[in-house]
Amino acid sequence: MKTELFRAGTRGHKNHGWLDTHHTFSFANYYDPNRIHFGALRVVNDDIVVGGEGFGTHPHDNMEIISIPLYGALQHADSMGNGSIIKAGEVQVMSAGTGITHSEFNANDDEDVNFFQIWVIPNKRNVKPRYDQQKFDFFAAKNQLVQIVSPDPEDEGLWVHQDTWFYIGWFDKEQTVEYKLKNPGSGIFAMVIEGEFSIAGHKLSRRDAIGITETESVTFKSESEDARLLVIEIPLYKDE
Repeated sequence: MKTELFRAGTRGHKNHGWLDTHHTFSFANYYDPNRIHFGALRVVNDDIVVGGEGFGTHPHDNMEIISIPLYGALQHADSMGNGSIIKAGEVQVMSAGTGITHSEFNANDDEDVNFFQIWVIPNKRNVKPRYDQQKFDFFAAKNQLVQIVSPDPEDEGLWVHQDTWFYIGWFDKEQTVEYKLKNPGSGIFAMVIEGEFSIAGHKLSRRDAIGITETESVTFKSESEDARLLVIEIPLYKDE
C-alpha cells in the first residue's frame, strides 16, 4: 500500500471576497506540478460563496462534474434548459461532453453556501451532455458509506462516464468500515469533510485528504463524533 497526503493547509487558496476557495489540485491561478490530478480525479475544489453571488455563465466540455453542497443552497442553470436549487444532502452531476454552458449562484442572499466542486476525466469523449441530481439521507444511514456516484445508470445514486465510485459516510466515534476496491489497479481518494479519521496509518482532520494506491481494501476509523467522510475510487493512469 502506498499513500499520499493532501493536508488541508497545503491546498491552494484564494479569497476573492465573493468566493473563498481551496484547491486540492492545480486549478486557476494555483499551480503545483506535483498536484495536477490523482488518476482521473482532476479537480477537488472546496468553495464558499457569499449570499447572492456566484459563478456566471461559463463553458465546459469533456468533463464529468460533481457538485456536493455541504451547507446552504446552490442555484443551477444550464444550456440544456435545466434550472434547479441543490441543497445540503443533495448531489448534482453533469456530463459536459460535447459542450455546455452553466451558472452556479448562491440561492440565498443572507447566508453562505459551501460546496465541493469535483471534476473527473471521462472515459468517453464528446458524449451528449446530461444533467441529474438526487437527494440522500446520510444521517439516517449512519456508520456506513452511502454510494452517491457510480459508472452504472442502473446502480444506486447518480452515474458518470468513468469507472469511479463516490461515497459519503456520517459516523459516530470509533466506528470502523472497510472498503474493498471494485477494480484492481484503481486508487482511493478520501477527504475528511468534518471530524477526524484514522486511515492507512495516518490521522486526518477536517479537509485533510489521502490518496491510496497498490491495495485491494482500505479501512476507515472515525475518531470523533459526527465525523463525515468522502471516499472516491478512481482509475489510475500515468502522465504521458
